[in-house]
Parts: sequence; structure tokens; C-alpha cells
Amino acid sequence: SIKVNNVMNKPRIIVTRRWPAEVESVLKEKYDAVLNEEDVPMSPAELQTALQQCDVLCPTVSDKLSADIIDVENRRTNLIANFGVGFNHIDVDAAQANGLAVSNTPHVLTDCTADLAMTLMLMVARRAGEGERHVRSKQWTGWRPTHMMGTKLTGKTLGLIGFGRIAQAMAKKAHFGFGMKVIFHDPFQPQQAAIEAVKAKACASVEDVLSEADFVSIHCPGGEATYHLMNADRLSAMQNHAFLINTARGDVVDQQALINSLRSGQIAGAGLDVYEGEPAVPEQLLEFENVVLLPHLGSATRETRVAMGMRVIDNIDAFIAGQSLPDKVV
Repeated sequence: SIKVNNVMNKPRIIVTRRWPAEVESVLKEKYDAVLNEEDVPMSPAELQTALQQCDVLCPTVSDKLSADIIDVENRRTNLIANFGVGFNHIDVDAAQANGLAVSNTPHVLTDCTADLAMTLMLMVARRAGEGERHVRSKQWTGWRPTHMMGTKLTGKTLGLIGFGRIAQAMAKKAHFGFGMKVIFHDPFQPQQAAIEAVKAKACASVEDVLSEADFVSIHCPGGEATYHLMNADRLSAMQNHAFLINTARGDVVDQQALINSLRSGQIAGAGLDVYEGEPAVPEQLLEFENVVLLPHLGSATRETRVAMGMRVIDNIDAFIAGQSLPDKVV
């Protein structure tokens, strides 16, 4: 059920999912905050009702705000203050057409998401997920020289698809922590200082990255421009000893093409934190021992999730005060 903190003459804020307690406390103190204490996803009809009943709606990546929902009659909401840096679950064109402002929470989740990309890379390279299952199922019979041999990271080539903040943070960790060579492709020219900091090499195309990288990590936004960017042709362009890592958006990867590549041995394995149509995960992916699957944990540290919530509040505060949004999307 929804708990309402009735406060007269304060803007009403509806939060679609449970947030860290520290953040919810601040919201209740400053605003007439409506909290989803059961943490159950809101239906499309409930999202429409929310837009009719609040001044600010605070959704997450799991709340699909399509044009049909945004176009609801008698809308009261003027700001969609998103909890998360990605906003491809929001029809921003429809929001803009309806005079709705949209904000997100960049910067604060950079390091934790890069940490998780490194975690996936290490796990899939060293067969950590498979090994942990091996011990838990009591199949381990003891150390032996040829048991569960994996792949060394140190000195290998990391290929980054996209070279934004998270990719740069991962590049730094990989280069200075593991002595990895870093290559990347990004259609937008990154700052030269960021490239030089990790001695990265810019590639002219995605295919150039794929042909050279031992590990391919995806760091591009979702949306039409990157939908199924990693398709059958591009997966076949990877080296057959290479691994694919995705902590960006699920729909950047054609999941059936990935399954086919894994089944045929076209690539060595994958580490995934995001999925197309999540929380649904294809049954076939569950069958591969050489695939590490995590439940969208990229920013899931207490420090980061609290910082994300506080960033949302900063945007709400600015909007209510008639100031420019610190993290304006539209």
C-alpha cells in the first residue's frame, strides 16, 4: 500500500519504489512525500494516476513512462525526477511535448558501476561463478593442476564501446590495477586528457575494437541509436577467446545472437548485469557455465544509492525554487 505523509502547502512527491531510509527521511521532512513502502512496481494505470496526483514523480529504471502514460489527461506533474542516470525508460520526446521537465542522477554512480564491470570481468575470466557453484554443490575433490583453469587479465586488451565517465573509470582501474591495454570507440570525441591518462587508443569503429580486444565492455547509452548494437555480425567479429561484459543497457545486446554465439563457441563467455526486458532473463542464458549473471547491481552500494537519492532531491529543490535543474535531461 502507499503511505501518504500529509503536509499542507508542500509540493507532493510520489516515489515509485523503495529508496534508502536516509533519503526517504529527507523527502518526508521537506515535502508531502508519498512512499511505496511495499516496494511493488506500479502498473501503467497507477503511474498515470500518480501523474494526476503529484507535482513531482520520482521513477526508476524499472518504470516505463511511455507516451501513452505521459499524455494522461489532467496531469498535475511538472517534473519527472528520475532515480538513475539512464532515462531510456522515459519517452523524453513526449515529456518535452507535454512541457514536462526531466532530470537524472549522473556522476555519483560512476565508480561503483565501473567496479561492477571489473567484478564481472574478473569473475568470467577466472570462472568464479562456476567455481563458487562447484564448491556449494560439494563437487570439489581438491586442488589439481588442470582444474578450472581460467584466463589471465594482466596485460590483456580491454576494448570499451563508449568512453564516457564509467568507461573512463573502468579504464583507469584496468590499466593501473591490471596493466591492461585500453582501446575504445566512441562517436563523440572524449577529452584528450582522459585518453592520455590511461594511454588508450581510439579506434575508428566498433569492429576495430572487437577484432583486437580480449575483453569487450559496453558503456554506451540505450535507445534507438544503440539498439542491438551487439548483434550477430558484431559478436562474430569478436575473437573466439574474448569475453563480453555489459553493465550499460540490456537492449544494446541482441540476447538471442549472444546465446547463439555462446552455444557455438564464437566467444569465450559473458558477464551481464543488465538484460533486455528485465527482470526476465532468457532460460538459455541460465544454462551456460561461462556466463556470469547479476541482477542489475551496477550502482547497488549504500553510499551510491543514498547519493543518487540526494541528487534527486537537489533537482527537486532547484525545480521548486524556480532554478535551473542541476541534471537536466529535458
